[in-house]
Amino acid sequence: MDTCVVARRWCGAKRSRWASFLGAALGLASVLFVDGCSDAPPRSAPQPNILFVVMDDVGIDQMQVFGYGGDDPPQTPTIAALADDGIRFRNTWSMPACSTSRAVIFEARYPLRTNVQGALGPNDLANSMVSPFEVTLPKLLAQRGYTSALFGKFHIGLQGNDPAGYAMVHDLGWDYFDGWLDETGDPSSIDTTAGGVAPLGTWSCGFVPGAADGGADTGACYQADGSCSELASSGPVPPGRTCRDRGGILDPGKSCQSPPPVNLDFTTLSGHYVSPLVINHEDGSVDRIPPTDRRARTFRTTEAVDAAVSWIRSRPSGQPWMATVSFSAAHTPLMQPPADTLGEQNRAASGLDCNDTQAQRLIMNLMVESIDAEVARLLVETGLAERAPDGSLVYRPEQTDTVVVIVGDNGSLGGTVKQPFDPSRAKGTAYQTGVWVPLVIAGPLVVRPGRDVEHMVNIADLYTLFGEIAGIEDVRAQVPRPIDAEPMLPYLREPGRASIRASNFTQVGPNLQANGAINGPCTIGSTCTQIPVTKSVCHDNNGTWYGAEPDDPGVPPGGFTYCCEVSAYLAAQGQQPLLIAPLSALAIRDDRYKIVRNSGKAYVSQEQPCVDGSTNEFYAIDEAVPTPELDEAGTQLDLDALTPEQQRSYDELSARLQALLDSNVPCPGDGNIDLVVDDLDLSDWRFYADSTGLSSWYDLNLDGLTNDADRTIIQQNLGLRCSRR
Repeated sequence: MDTCVVARRWCGAKRSRWASFLGAALGLASVLFVDGCSDAPPRSAPQPNILFVVMDDVGIDQMQVFGYGGDDPPQTPTIAALADDGIRFRNTWSMPACSTSRAVIFEARYPLRTNVQGALGPNDLANSMVSPFEVTLPKLLAQRGYTSALFGKFHIGLQGNDPAGYAMVHDLGWDYFDGWLDETGDPSSIDTTAGGVAPLGTWSCGFVPGAADGGADTGACYQADGSCSELASSGPVPPGRTCRDRGGILDPGKSCQSPPPVNLDFTTLSGHYVSPLVINHEDGSVDRIPPTDRRARTFRTTEAVDAAVSWIRSRPSGQPWMATVSFSAAHTPLMQPPADTLGEQNRAASGLDCNDTQAQRLIMNLMVESIDAEVARLLVETGLAERAPDGSLVYRPEQTDTVVVIVGDNGSLGGTVKQPFDPSRAKGTAYQTGVWVPLVIAGPLVVRPGRDVEHMVNIADLYTLFGEIAGIEDVRAQVPRPIDAEPMLPYLREPGRASIRASNFTQVGPNLQANGAINGPCTIGSTCTQIPVTKSVCHDNNGTWYGAEPDDPGVPPGGFTYCCEVSAYLAAQGQQPLLIAPLSALAIRDDRYKIVRNSGKAYVSQEQPCVDGSTNEFYAIDEAVPTPELDEAGTQLDLDALTPEQQRSYDELSARLQALLDSNVPCPGDGNIDLVVDDLDLSDWRFYADSTGLSSWYDLNLDGLTNDADRTIIQQNLGLRCSRR
């Protein structure tokens, strides 16, 4: 590879880290360097812009546009219009969890290479977050003159253990970020006090319901600036919901007064409505928007589009851009979108209980429909589409300069899964319902729109696609380490193109925590899982927490470490053993068959409460509409009675899987992942050791510290060169 290209990439990454740290330390808006790094080369030809939309926890099971959705699918006319004027990719795999999928999208490397194994939580180390040494997608596109912005959900780093803190999005290469850096990466729990008006916490959806549901039909709606208006019910919509939708807090049954009541709380976060909004500017400076700001009190799906529209409209003519609109819908906690959107069905949802399982299925539909409506607004307000007189969307991709990509980050949450998909093998698992996601691509590069592509695609391939759109002929050559992305642009340009992938892969597992710690156990129904990253996240999924400070008073205060211990505890009380979700899982498939490997700690008996083990399961699968052949319980093929065709497939997939796992070569001491341990590693170690001394990519012994013990590991391995398989 051209050494100048490598040098430019390295300088860009290093400038970003120093700017973030020194700017924060010195209070400077920007820090400039003279380091010999040249700017991106000028563009030689026009390049399309890229509008990338990511839906959260929306699997293909929800999508009527793909032929699924069950008896009551969400209505998504915008996505349908884009599919009709673009391409439906019917066989797309994600990773089973949101952080894992996003990391794969933005760095094109499977979890086995990056240690971003599962959904990030506040206890996970930087070692399981996307590294600033990676050639992230915005860095790749910058080589071709693109500016990049990210709006909404981030969740491939958490400020608690990321050395760059709130500047981490800029540190990874994005020129601009306007979104949410929640403590857990996902929306907070719902404020059931509705802003302090119910100190005991009685309002499940975060607003005061109508009088018929124990609330009020009138009240004083206060804003954070002290202004107030008096509201009454509007049909089925109580004033509490109207006020919440406007960013306010309702004092139920009261009139406006000055000063406002002292119990009103404008600081507590609340699900999708009161959020920790953060902005990373191009100069490296950071704004933390307080929860009293109207933008931080706007429904997240709406706020992300507001910010994206503003940024896209401000782009200078002739400069290509990539805008990622990363929704947090429809992630838990599930909440009704603003009442004045989506028509009467949404207005009637005011009386639903956000803790009720059946109600959550209805709210899920509304949240998906709100995504669809906001994508339409995004297209119209940026000039990529227009409205017909009847209000329908008019989208003419050949008249635009922007490729539009919409994808789901993983399968739907179990309780929201549509039939005939499998709610017991949904998000968080490597089964089809957990990893099979919708993908639609439209725009001026699509030849013969309205097509379906049924070949295997992995979300890693989007990295290559975006590079190809930018004009990079060989994306793999621009990344000085192994990537797992295959080309995708041929599918856009060549109707009838043969399959590019021979197999597909997915993976999920626990992230790295200090000294080998792991997320606590959470029981949801009859299943125990260790995916929820905190007690509050467990509760948001209607779960019972058995980790530290457990919900069950009979459990020691420190809680249990593993689900198998919970099962043993319950069995000792005469209860049925739990179904224990695997701690880690991976899957590989070809066009017809699939291997799923689950690993974890199983409960066997009181004498053997926790036993390590793994299983290999083999399935026949397809993408038939409307009833696909899925990898459901009881459908696995008997490994001792396979047909010759099945045996060949099993043997070939097993060999491919082993080769993939073997391709990740350990490189102890190589914190900057350049495949060599040298003085540069000592320099980079010093940077992190001197800045905070806490979690970093040079915490090589995984104790939560970057200190002399890690330097010793580097020194012991100096001169090591790691092969690139």
